[in-house]
Amino acid sequence: MPVQTRPDPYAALRFADFRALLVASVGSSLASRMMAVAIGYQVYALTRDPLALGWLGLVEAVPALGLALLGGHYADRLDRRSILLITRAVFTLCAALLSVVSYREGPETLILLYSLVFMAGVARGFGDPAASAFETRIVPATAFLNASSWLGSVGQASSIIGPTLGGLLLASWSAAGTYALVAALALASWVGLWRISPRPQPAPPEQESMRSSILSGLKFVRRDPVILGSMALDLFAVLFGGVVALLPIFATDILKVGPSGLGLMLAAPAAGALLVMLWAARFPPVRNSGRILLLGVAGFGVSIIVFALSQTLFLSLVALFFTGVFDGVNMVIRKAILRLRTPDHMRGRVAAVSLLFIGSSNELGALESGVAASAFGTVRSVWLGGVVTLVVVGAVALRVPSLRRLHLDAPEAEPERPLPAD
Repeated sequence: MPVQTRPDPYAALRFADFRALLVASVGSSLASRMMAVAIGYQVYALTRDPLALGWLGLVEAVPALGLALLGGHYADRLDRRSILLITRAVFTLCAALLSVVSYREGPETLILLYSLVFMAGVARGFGDPAASAFETRIVPATAFLNASSWLGSVGQASSIIGPTLGGLLLASWSAAGTYALVAALALASWVGLWRISPRPQPAPPEQESMRSSILSGLKFVRRDPVILGSMALDLFAVLFGGVVALLPIFATDILKVGPSGLGLMLAAPAAGALLVMLWAARFPPVRNSGRILLLGVAGFGVSIIVFALSQTLFLSLVALFFTGVFDGVNMVIRKAILRLRTPDHMRGRVAAVSLLFIGSSNELGALESGVAASAFGTVRSVWLGGVVTLVVVGAVALRVPSLRRLHLDAPEAEPERPLPAD
């Protein structure tokens, strides 16, 4: 397909299956964001221990990390749509069981909450690589940037509504009722995925063992310094600069704004990212992309420092808003790098490596945040994390000059059957 000199801001939306994917993404994003608010607040209310929030992140990260490479292998061997349908069904079941567990809290509630989060992490280990690879089959390669922007936009819009709604429901309703709504939204997302027509699966190399298949994904990422550098940036920025896991402490003990304020703080980054992604859908950052990525991660670190030192809800919301602005730009560029530089038959395995670097960095960051907050105090641990993020940006900029010089001009798409717009 010819490269367009003026990108069509609605290119991806011209495909019916992509519109169905957007609907499924809205349901999934709303459900996951509401669950994050509910379970984080519930665990802290039960324990009053910052470390318990760190363990919550680790419980999901362990299966997601341990199964990611295996999930990537199967995403390049089995039908990706079927994998998604199965894993989303498991998530729906977990949300429904969380509602049952939370209906009448007892001494065993915390263990049951962790167990269900672990089950959701298992589903994520198989589902995330398949989701990333499946999305690239919905639109042709020339619409990847536009599709990433739209998926990011609806995801961030849902991320604004989800935490706010989750916080309000926790304050006025109950954790059990919140989880019940999460289960209903997850079921709606499953129906949206089911309505997407199946896609042909790329043929795997003959007589390739599982071990060789998994190692090929790791080797591909290692040989591409741009992909490896962009993944490392996000891993260390979120690992040390992430603050989401500690927001219940800020809402309860530092700013004293309760669950409603917690919902607003969780929604603020999504609001910033949404505005950036809507802009990127019309004006994709294809020139000086590497430099923009590095500056964006640095801006994220500065915003985290401001948030840590803030004493008012207003300034905290502004700082969190700008973390979303910078991370939104970074997200569009990172996804474009991954999709435009990876052949289709490798996308599941490379997405699995990305999950190891990026997808689970939030959960590992939650553990690091909990441990650091216990050791140094909540506020000090957050602003120190922002400082570490700035150091990481400088190190990557020096060690990966090809990333500094990166321009995401549209590459030649690999041969594939054109998809009819409608």
